[in-house]
Amino acid sequence: MSARRDVLLFVALAAVWGSAFVAIKAGLAYIPPVLFAALRYDVAGVLMLGYAAVAVEQWRPRTGGEWRQVLVGAVLLIAAYHAFLFVGEQRVTSATAAVVVSLSPVLTTGFARLLLPDQSLSAVGAVGLALGFVGVVIVARPEPGALLSTDVVAVGLVFAAAASFALGSVLSERIAASLPVETMEAWSMIGGAAIMHAVSFLLPGESLADVAWTGEALLALGYLSVVASALGFLAYFELLGRLGAIEINLVSYVAPAFAAIVGWALLGEVIDAGTVAGFLAIVAGFALVKRRAIGAELS
Repeated sequence: MSARRDVLLFVALAAVWGSAFVAIKAGLAYIPPVLFAALRYDVAGVLMLGYAAVAVEQWRPRTGGEWRQVLVGAVLLIAAYHAFLFVGEQRVTSATAAVVVSLSPVLTTGFARLLLPDQSLSAVGAVGLALGFVGVVIVARPEPGALLSTDVVAVGLVFAAAASFALGSVLSERIAASLPVETMEAWSMIGGAAIMHAVSFLLPGESLADVAWTGEALLALGYLSVVASALGFLAYFELLGRLGAIEINLVSYVAPAFAAIVGWALLGEVIDAGTVAGFLAIVAGFALVKRRAIGAELS
């Protein structure tokens, strides 16, 4: 029963996080991108902080190392990741964004090899990392005379989002702090929302006056804040403790399927062969980079 429950929770998490890309795409029709991301984490941060206050003994950071960990989370894991993602998704489909973001576990390994002294990248791992980059190029499909076309730049922004998340994950691990994950996530969400509000204030066309408060906009914001962020991270924490980091990373590779299906059903988005080919290259890269850990799990 426990194994079946884990499988169901894993599939539910992949479905929620995959459909979150569709909710972002839908909400962008009514809310400016950076402001949209900031509003999402205004709500999610408060909910997560309330959960941390009840669920863990230490509900706020105390030491300098813990505050540095929160700062990394706020800047990279929340603000940079979501600002780049929301702006980029204005010009790419939900499935394309999910596929490019699925490169994040591969990039995390690459950054870890560079920044963590006890880890090194083998020749096979380097091939896997390169294969992941090839997958993103296949998805973007830049033409020699249009390297700065709007669509290619949009894919580049989503790639920057994945790189920000990967770098933030590694830097958080590098900081010697024992802050509970729930507490770190809560304060990072609140800090990241504040940063995105500041960025939004400086951008033209980014104000509450530019928001069209339709039912669809409120539904997208509520789904992202409550279901995808607050409830989604609670499911993630529970699975992380029981499955471990390798298996939970596989959510990144199941989510694009849900993003494609929900995007097609609700928004009429079409996923092309290039996106599928790029996704397969990224998955192959992940398999090469994590081959030992995957082998240990399978054995």
